[in-house]
Amino acid sequence: MTDVARLAGVSHQTVSRVLNGHPNVREQTRLRVRAAIAELGYRPNGAARALVTGRSQVIGVVAQNTTLYGPASLLAALEQTAAAEGFAVSVGSVRDLDHRSISAAVERHLAHRVAGIVVIAPVESAGEALERLPKDVPLVTVDGDPHRPVPLVTVDQVSGARAVTRHLLDAGHRTVWHVSGPSDWFDSAGRIEGWREALLAVGIDPPPLMHGDWSAASGYRCGQMLARMPEVTAIFTANDHLALGVLRALHEFGRRVPAEISVVGFDDVPEAAYFIPPLTTVRPDFDAVARASLQMLLTQIESGNGGGALRQTIAPTLVVRDSVAPPRR
Repeated sequence: MTDVARLAGVSHQTVSRVLNGHPNVREQTRLRVRAAIAELGYRPNGAARALVTGRSQVIGVVAQNTTLYGPASLLAALEQTAAAEGFAVSVGSVRDLDHRSISAAVERHLAHRVAGIVVIAPVESAGEALERLPKDVPLVTVDGDPHRPVPLVTVDQVSGARAVTRHLLDAGHRTVWHVSGPSDWFDSAGRIEGWREALLAVGIDPPPLMHGDWSAASGYRCGQMLARMPEVTAIFTANDHLALGVLRALHEFGRRVPAEISVVGFDDVPEAAYFIPPLTTVRPDFDAVARASLQMLLTQIESGNGGGALRQTIAPTLVVRDSVAPPRR
């Protein structure tokens, strides 16, 4: 920083003000300092800054080691959003989201003096661990347990499932069958709740639930059973990969989509528009979840207070394509 100040012909304090975005610096001076930084290839020392300020520019993220579209998309969105705010992201991947794994990952982050921690916690086993974490650590959970007193940002799974179920009912179907995700996932529970609410709201008793596990193979197995049932005219799957498996099974049994059976999914994976037929689905706004999570975390960091029971729910969007049609008379 001293070298930059000497080349730019300003004080050490002026360089510091420019680096920290201080408004009380003339634009001409700011440009001269930036030019000196570029010429010298200067990069601020994050470790030294953390020692001076007591706060690093790193956000610690705890996430399950998975390639599932939802958690992976959330992680990517968090990294991009943090970078836009001047923060780096350190990811602690764990095999299982249980108390021991989450606690160990959080301790590793704290040892590196991260500014705050985000935990992507979509399963029930993560709940107990989050309540036991130190209360003075800035913390936000994403897609976590809505019934626990920890700061939470989540996609509104219930409203998304309700909207896509109503879409099928509005097309004229008398009922909607559901292929769910794993029973210990909050996303799965919310989508079941929204599906049931939409049916009960119009006086329809929900048909038996079909249990899946997020995979196309699981959807295929459930689809083989549903394809044999002539009364089935509409299927809502808890994610798009389940829908892909269902579509394969219906095709093999000669059940045409959407002429005989309508199928909808959830997540709007990039391939959903290229399924045969293109899939009607629900699109979560992962970027909005990331922005809300980071803002909630930064508020805690700046105030020095915990987040308490803060909640923010992000509404998803129904994406209508060609996999839904009125039932045959």
